[in-house]
Amino acid sequence: MKESFDTFTKLISHISVLIMAVVTIVILIFGSIIFIYQGGKLPEFQVDINPPSELETIFPLISEDGIWLPPDWALVNLEPNSELIIYGKELISNTSEYLGPNGKVGQISNGMNCQNCHINSGTMPLGNNYSAVFATYPKVRARSGQIEDIPKRINDCFERSLNGQPLSQSSREMIAIVAYMEWLGKDVPKGETPKGAGLFELQYLDRAANPLAGKRVYENQCKSCHGEEGQGVLRVDGYGYTYPPLWGENSYNDGAGLYRLSRFAGYVKANMPLGSTYQNPILTDEQAWDVAAYVNSMQRPQKDISMDWPDISKKPFDHPFGPYVDGFLENQHKFGPFRPIKEANTSIALK
Repeated sequence: MKESFDTFTKLISHISVLIMAVVTIVILIFGSIIFIYQGGKLPEFQVDINPPSELETIFPLISEDGIWLPPDWALVNLEPNSELIIYGKELISNTSEYLGPNGKVGQISNGMNCQNCHINSGTMPLGNNYSAVFATYPKVRARSGQIEDIPKRINDCFERSLNGQPLSQSSREMIAIVAYMEWLGKDVPKGETPKGAGLFELQYLDRAANPLAGKRVYENQCKSCHGEEGQGVLRVDGYGYTYPPLWGENSYNDGAGLYRLSRFAGYVKANMPLGSTYQNPILTDEQAWDVAAYVNSMQRPQKDISMDWPDISKKPFDHPFGPYVDGFLENQHKFGPFRPIKEANTSIALK
C-alpha cells in the first residue's frame, strides 16, 4: 500500500512540474505578442560577420635546410685535446664560477656567463653561436681597424659584454676556450659563414624604436625572469646568474655588441622570452625592436671607446655614438628609423 502511495505522489509531482512549464511558455508567447502589438520590438541578436580567425601561424625565422649544427658532443672524447675542449665549454657555460667576482681561477668579470649572450654554450642557431669563429678568424675588424685573432675577439667580450679585464692569452683558460670554439667550427670550410651563424637580422621599422612601448613588452614578457629592475636572478650558489642582469652595474657595458639596437633586437627575436627559438619566435618584430630600445635606454657601465672605429665611415648604422659621416644625429643612430641612414651611407659609399 505504501509503495502505491509513493508512486502516486511522484506522478502528481511530475504532472505539476509539466503544468508549470506549459503555463510559463504560454505566458511568454502571449507576453511577446502583446509587446510587439503595442509597438515593442524583440531584441536583435548580433551575428559576428568577422568571427575570430584561427591563431596566427608561426613561421621559423630560417629554414632547417643546410643550417649549421654543432658536432656531436658524445664524440668529443675522441679528440686528442678533448680535456681542453671540455674545459673550454665549462668556462663558456659557467664563466663566473671561474672568472667572476668570486671566481675560483681569477676575478676579472662582472658575474655574467658567456652563454648568457651565446645561447647553449654557443651552439644555438641564431643564438649568437660560435660556428663561424674558427673559419673566419683572423680577420680585419673595422671596430679596431686591426687584424684580430680568436684570443683578441674573446677578450673583447671579457672587456665589453662581461665588463671586465682581458684574460691572459697564454693562460690555460684562454687556450681551452679557443680549443672549444675551434672544435665547434671544425667542419666549417675556411672563410665561410654557415647558415644560422650569428644573430637574426630584423627588417627595419618605418619609425624609431619606442622605449616606452618596449617597457610594456618588458613588463609582460621579460620581468618574470629578469626582474622588475632588470637585475636578473643570481644562482643559489652565488656563481653567476640563472637569468642575467639586462642593465645596471653588473650588465654589459656600452661598448658591447648588444648595445647596438639591431644586434639586441635580433637576439631577442630569435631567443626571447624563455621558450622562444628561431623555429618558434614569440615576439613580433616591433616588440623586439621596442623592448631592445627600452633595455638599451637604461643605465649601464661605460667603456672608453675613443679608439673604436678609427675610420668613422665604417661605423654601423646603429652605432649610438658619434661622430658620423652621414649627418644624422646620435639619437637616430641609436633608435632609428634606420632606413634613411642606410640609404645615406650607401650613397656616400658610391661617391
